[in-house]
Amino acid sequence: MDSLTGRVVLLATGGTIASRADGVGGATVAADAGSAVLAAAGTGAVEVDVVDLMQKGSYLLTFDDMLTVCAAIRAALVSPLALGVVVTHGTDTMEETAYLADLLHDDPRPVIFTGAQRAADSSDPDGPENLRAAITLAASPEARGRGALIVFDGEVLTLPGTRKIETTELRAFGNPDLGPAGSITPTGEFLLAPASRRPAPLNAPSSGAGIRVDIVACYPGADAALFVAACAAGARGIVLEATGLGNANAALSNAVRDAVQDGVVVVTSTRVHAGPVRGVYGAGGGRTLEDAGAVPSGLLRPSQARTLLQALLTLGLPIEQVVHQIRQRGDPTLLLPVKPT
Repeated sequence: MDSLTGRVVLLATGGTIASRADGVGGATVAADAGSAVLAAAGTGAVEVDVVDLMQKGSYLLTFDDMLTVCAAIRAALVSPLALGVVVTHGTDTMEETAYLADLLHDDPRPVIFTGAQRAADSSDPDGPENLRAAITLAASPEARGRGALIVFDGEVLTLPGTRKIETTELRAFGNPDLGPAGSITPTGEFLLAPASRRPAPLNAPSSGAGIRVDIVACYPGADAALFVAACAAGARGIVLEATGLGNANAALSNAVRDAVQDGVVVVTSTRVHAGPVRGVYGAGGGRTLEDAGAVPSGLLRPSQARTLLQALLTLGLPIEQVVHQIRQRGDPTLLLPVKPT
């Protein structure tokens, strides 16, 4: 592994990697500062600057909190001495914040997200090893040009399509369609697959305040009440967590048609673990939804489809551009690694 001269910036946001039992009711809460998280891991030969950004469980984050993390990443990379950035983050919504960072990232230097499944005061915490691996990768020239990545339990994952797949097991994240982008050992040796294509980064929104984007689940017997309620609450975008290839029913399809005519952007995703969303079935299925104006999310599951949709709507892009971006960024053929020539 080649080395560069400089330092890694660690942005600490809380999460399980920084959590301890509160000593009152026994609940686990984010408590450790970034310096304590780093001290537990060690840095080896890499110099690390620590920035305490927030101290939250990621289940508490808002879209504006996610934008704050992205702004801090940009600020950290202003310095030419910064080799890359590591973000310690709760696992619950890491797939959303890291994906937003990837969407906005316009610098070749790597941004690595990591965290833990076991709290800092557990008998065998996994955070220190994850953080050491993330720092190693952030400092390496081989990780440049890959956007934001997640490093967790020895695996390296690109963001589109990556999601939390386990509530308690140490291998918390997976990318069922694309697989891992590489691996890294406890001693810092890593292997990376060829880089995937990267669409042009989005501009960074200043705030997501006032832009409501909801997720509405489909299930046997579902009517359009929750979908209509989301529209009535002011949603400018709705992601349908549909079944199968992206199917709903006639009532929801009719509601989608009305919402699209009113200027609401509707994206169809799926509750299924893997595979693309495609409009195949009629009578309220995915083909009917597409005919009603819904946009299939490709390989993006509801969490990331919502993140992308909110970012695009917050930027104030015309609906035609929003639709184009969703189709492009979820397209399975564009997410595959580039074959070396």
